[in-house]
Amino acid sequence: MAEPEPSNQEVSRTTLTIRCPDDFHHHCRDGAATVSVLKHAYTRFRRCLMMPNLQPPVTTTKLALEYKERILQALHKNGQDPSKFHPLMTLYLTDKTSPEEIVTASALKNDDGTPTIVGCKYYPAGATTNSDFGVTDVKNLYPVLEKMQEVGMMLCIHSEVTHADIFEREPVFIEEIMKPLVRDFPTLKITMEHISTKEAVEYVLSAPANVKASITCHHLIYNRNHMLVGGIRPHLYCLPILKAEIHRQALVEAATSGSPKFFLGTDSAPHATHTKESACGCAGVYSAHCCIEIYAGAFEEVGQLDRLEDFCSSFGADHYGLPRNTDTIVLEKKSWTVPKTYEFGEHTVTPLKAGEEVKWTIVEDNAGKRKRAD
Repeated sequence: MAEPEPSNQEVSRTTLTIRCPDDFHHHCRDGAATVSVLKHAYTRFRRCLMMPNLQPPVTTTKLALEYKERILQALHKNGQDPSKFHPLMTLYLTDKTSPEEIVTASALKNDDGTPTIVGCKYYPAGATTNSDFGVTDVKNLYPVLEKMQEVGMMLCIHSEVTHADIFEREPVFIEEIMKPLVRDFPTLKITMEHISTKEAVEYVLSAPANVKASITCHHLIYNRNHMLVGGIRPHLYCLPILKAEIHRQALVEAATSGSPKFFLGTDSAPHATHTKESACGCAGVYSAHCCIEIYAGAFEEVGQLDRLEDFCSSFGADHYGLPRNTDTIVLEKKSWTVPKTYEFGEHTVTPLKAGEEVKWTIVEDNAGKRKRAD
């Protein structure tokens, strides 16, 4: 199935140097799998916002600090320099989260004065992987959201309801949850994560300045036909699910527009291959190994490579109140073939573009290496 034809607007470029990116939506998993995931995340990102939907979920400050320590230990096992990679921690909101927990979390600072726990994640109960402990009614969170608004902590939202058709869950969420929420908490910092529809793009553009959105690389290059036509492709199954072509086009236009309302969040979400290729496969796309390269290709196709840096490396940091990175990575217009599998703890993971060609290569990464790390 053909992907969108390249635009002839972009002047041919062979190398591209950008500020080191950050990923404001990353699933680093836990245990041995974390060691595997960090081999790719470390070389592409200076900071990653770590999702808290582990088993059990990261619901308290204590659990977040313990998870951060396990991530740092995994870096050590890989021989990676922790000064070059900073995990940004989040809390998993439940109906029982207290305002006091927000106060405790917000008080923690890193050595450079930046917050240790930068946000809280709102999963509607049952909406995605390991979300069974999520929020059953947003009104249950109102005392917590008031405290988050007061202390300036980010609310990260999986913006889908669970009662609507799977292709309509995001637009329904906007009408039923987002609009009342923004009205009731006018200064609360909000990220609509991994938006997937034209309606979400239009809403974010119309919303106040404190409401912004992240966009994945897979939602920029695939629509639902890529997943369903000619046979089901389980490694493209994700939540929010891929939508119709009109929505993909709207996401590309938003991401490449230069608007600070949109920024990088990969939602790289690895699952062992056997759990994807099953009668009831897990939702999630693993993209950490080639995400920056794919974003570069998507921007190039519409002639907007000059806007890649802000999307990948500036607008997200600005939204989270973090300093922009000062070091750089270098990409080269040089094709490479993605391996069919990668190590994933004791198992393997089938990555995005497995066995396929990617047109851009990172030739100088976050670790300062002059060779792409597989």
